[in-house]
Amino acid sequence: MTALVACCVFVLPPAARAANDAPPAPDLAFGAYQRGDYSVAMKEAKKRIDANPRDAAALTLMGQLYLEGAGVARDLSLAMQWFKRGADAGDGEAAYLYGAAALNGAGAPKNRAVARAYLEKAAAQDRPAALHLLGELALENEGAPSDFGKAADYFRRAAEMGNADSLYALGVLYKTGRGVAKDERVAADWFKRGAELDFAPAMVEFAVLQFNGVGVPRDRAAAAQWFRKAAAKGNAVAQNRLAHILAQGLGVEANLAEAREWRDKSREAGLNDPSLDYLSNASDPRKPAADK
Repeated sequence: MTALVACCVFVLPPAARAANDAPPAPDLAFGAYQRGDYSVAMKEAKKRIDANPRDAAALTLMGQLYLEGAGVARDLSLAMQWFKRGADAGDGEAAYLYGAAALNGAGAPKNRAVARAYLEKAAAQDRPAALHLLGELALENEGAPSDFGKAADYFRRAAEMGNADSLYALGVLYKTGRGVAKDERVAADWFKRGAELDFAPAMVEFAVLQFNGVGVPRDRAAAAQWFRKAAAKGNAVAQNRLAHILAQGLGVEANLAEAREWRDKSREAGLNDPSLDYLSNASDPRKPAADK
């Protein structure tokens, strides 16, 4: 029996093996786009669309070329037309981009209902940026009271996929107890995750909690480092807090000259704090205003 089975094994001829086991054809359009050969990318994308008007990837690539002005004159309106076609053919990223455009009227007619519909299409494909925008829409709620619970659900889904805006927004909801049970420990965790993604507003919120020991062990030295990182990114609140901390030497060595520099930067960014006026001409340590 063993010998019979062995002799009867069916072996595909070389041509048949190639037809059945061949890897998928390379995406010539996207490959050209990645190489920066935009004219070839457009030519190949158009060829695919001519063969299949619902080729979602090719339609979306056309939108991207016009959005970037890659190989063609930048045309936001035309880009959004391509993205709409790509979205209607099932591309989640195109749905997000067209939905966002319809929300703010950038390249597409401003229409919140249309925006929401396309953002929902993108959210169904787990696009975190679309989920975040839907969370914001739930907060705005078109003149009705904010739906904090719904917003928290959207933000949570996006946050769990690493969206920094949603990590921060969810932290704010837990800090304030809106849409979720107030829990400063959980808020600190979401803020920390956002801070670790280099998102300045999350850095500031986490630093405030850490400086004051709320929801997280008190560590002023570590908080000062978060404030410094956010300040370096141009965050005016962080610059202001860092000025207070440096003036007082809390968690760091006091440095009035550097405190003045950060005070001035925060003023240039529009945050004028009269309690720091004494830094202009005197060394008069005051209690810092690190908490908000």
